[in-house]
Amino acid sequence: MAEYDFHHLPHVKVQAKSKKTLWITLLLTLFFTIVEVIGGLLSNSLALLSDSAHMISDVLALGLSMLAIYMATKQPNAKHTFGYLRFEIIASFLNGLALAVISIGIFIEGIKRFIHQETIDFTLMMTISSIGLVVNIILTIVLSRSMKEEENLNVQSALWHFIGDLLSSIGVIVSAILIKLTGFYWFDPLISVIIGGIIFTGGFKIIKESYHILMEAVPEELDVEAIRADIHGIEGVEDVHELHLWTITSEHHSLTAHVFVAEHIQPHCVILAINEMLKEKYKLRHTTIQIENARIHHHGEYGKQFLAHN
Repeated sequence: MAEYDFHHLPHVKVQAKSKKTLWITLLLTLFFTIVEVIGGLLSNSLALLSDSAHMISDVLALGLSMLAIYMATKQPNAKHTFGYLRFEIIASFLNGLALAVISIGIFIEGIKRFIHQETIDFTLMMTISSIGLVVNIILTIVLSRSMKEEENLNVQSALWHFIGDLLSSIGVIVSAILIKLTGFYWFDPLISVIIGGIIFTGGFKIIKESYHILMEAVPEELDVEAIRADIHGIEGVEDVHELHLWTITSEHHSLTAHVFVAEHIQPHCVILAINEMLKEKYKLRHTTIQIENARIHHHGEYGKQFLAHN
């Protein structure tokens, strides 16, 4: 990046707490995933294998999230003027997509098991799922504490994953107990289908949130028309148009707008007033306001109504 290219706001995110949390979570998840896959194969439990499939997706998701956090620390350059912050959202979208695909696979396998039931090693299934419950409780607590300190869509999606894992572990234990008490092995595919539903719900939620950002839609917590009205209320502002508001990554919003300003008002004072209002009221710090005059900036029929004022 050229030395003269000054950025008044950083286009990087240094997320020390999120990075440490994800490393701990990744290592614990990787260890237990290996244990659960082996246990699922040995016990022949689809519910356990379904949960392990979710855990595998968690390992991939956490790895992608870690990459996103490291990418976010890279400085902007001549080709990536916003830096690499958007990679966090791309990672989240891919994570959600992976969850949706895995859940569909679980549904298909669950239907097959309903048709052709198989025997299950109850003791091994119960042991592995109990260990999984403890691990998922620990990881959910760790991620919940991290979310309170740093807002991060990757950590948020990881937290949702492990809440799903926690419910999955409980489901596997319930399945094992029901099979032991009743002898009905169809509880195993039934619980696996429920787990698949949990996974799909989480994946869809993540896809929806990341898609919203990738499409550069207005952040859900902000009202673009209310912002337009507040800008219009600044002394000297006669009109607000070409207003765009979007999200680069979690807690990093950008706004651009064109405004007609009365000739008797200093334009720099108007820009300062607008930026201060946006920062104080809406926490918007990355804003670009273009001052225009209807007399010299052609706006067709739309601009004619403002010529009398200028």
